[in-house]
Amino acid sequence: MSTATVPADANREGFDEMIMTRCEPNWLTDLRSGAWQAFERMPLPDSKAENWRRTDLRLFRFDRFPLRQPAAAEGCGPLPEALLAEGVRLAGQLRSRNGQPIESLLDEKWASRGVVFEALDTAAVQRESLVRPYLTDRIVHPTADKFAALHSACWSGGTLLYVPRGVVIDEPLHVLSAMSEGGTDFGRTIVVLEAGAEATLLTETASDARDGSGLHCGAIEIHVGPRAKLRFVNLQNWGTGVWHFGHQKAVLAEGAELQWTVGALGARLAQVEQQVVLRGRGAEAQVNGVMFTEGKQHLVYNTHQHHEQPDCHSDLLYKGALQDKSRLVWRGMIKVDRDAQKTNAYQRNDNLVLSDHARADSIPGLEIEADDVRCSHGATAGRVDDEQIFYAQNRGLTRKEAIRMVVTGFFQQVFDRITIESVREALGEAIRRRVRDFV
Repeated sequence: MSTATVPADANREGFDEMIMTRCEPNWLTDLRSGAWQAFERMPLPDSKAENWRRTDLRLFRFDRFPLRQPAAAEGCGPLPEALLAEGVRLAGQLRSRNGQPIESLLDEKWASRGVVFEALDTAAVQRESLVRPYLTDRIVHPTADKFAALHSACWSGGTLLYVPRGVVIDEPLHVLSAMSEGGTDFGRTIVVLEAGAEATLLTETASDARDGSGLHCGAIEIHVGPRAKLRFVNLQNWGTGVWHFGHQKAVLAEGAELQWTVGALGARLAQVEQQVVLRGRGAEAQVNGVMFTEGKQHLVYNTHQHHEQPDCHSDLLYKGALQDKSRLVWRGMIKVDRDAQKTNAYQRNDNLVLSDHARADSIPGLEIEADDVRCSHGATAGRVDDEQIFYAQNRGLTRKEAIRMVVTGFFQQVFDRITIESVREALGEAIRRRVRDFV
């Protein structure tokens, strides 16, 4: 295998050295070794795969990023600003840099009720009986592609949120994952809500510098038990030089409810697979997406709403705005199995193009095997209405202020669906900062 396609220390010797430093149980080492072998033999994804058809990886090189990271505090200054946690009373907080844990806090009143909120690699060693089932029987396939295999072999730090049966956490929990210049992050998030539990988890990523470079290769796995309720926010705000690859999947049991909000603002290139599986009867999922690109950013989000059982409801709304020479790709699929009668599913993607050189691609799709369903989709793309800008300027706003107002109004439909005030304000302000004037 060419050294241009693997990390500088990503050979068997480097991998073995990493394993020796981790002091993990044999079963976990075996899982990592199997994934590493898959990584070595698998090619990079190319345009032959539908999900990668619009992604060009010719400029990507694994060997630019180290496989192993130094301790999180070495040679680094303060962590980047946490947008989602500002002014919010938290039940717990985790912070890391380059996949290495820095801080782990959980209010004692929740710890005493059996809630676990800590770094995943710590929990894998100290809470083996709790964690092992979710690492050995994963809902994200560990060899889905070369990036998934690399992550499965090398993940570190990460997050575990476990909420026992019937426990209702009435304050949000927050995770900040930071990256230094040229760093790597292999973080994995596992969320488990048992029957009747409720929680709100706010996660965000950030680079030490807004134009920082690096590699993120991560995974998110969400288990929502019977009649449990989860509000999950995932803000991707890496520096504009970061390569971001992610596999994200949620599985909902009978009567479970999930509100999943995605903010995609950072990264040089992002390729994300996001899946929601409604596995129990009467499950409900609402998926919200806010995307804003600038410069030469290239963001691809492949979403999948999979209805396996009857009487389930899924509703997806993604909105994107593009300026400069950036590109957004959204490819959505609603899949309804034969037994999933009485399904109600919807997906929509709207894009606001702020430049003659930006491009948005929307590819909705349906795959329906049941005969008693209500499924539909929609997609739009358009430019800012010059009359709206002119109208606002005539009432005292500058051109830039007018554009910001129009862009904010475009996203308002998504903001209205977000029930967490701090998230609405953080996403809105982050987008307003990025809007520039255009001709």
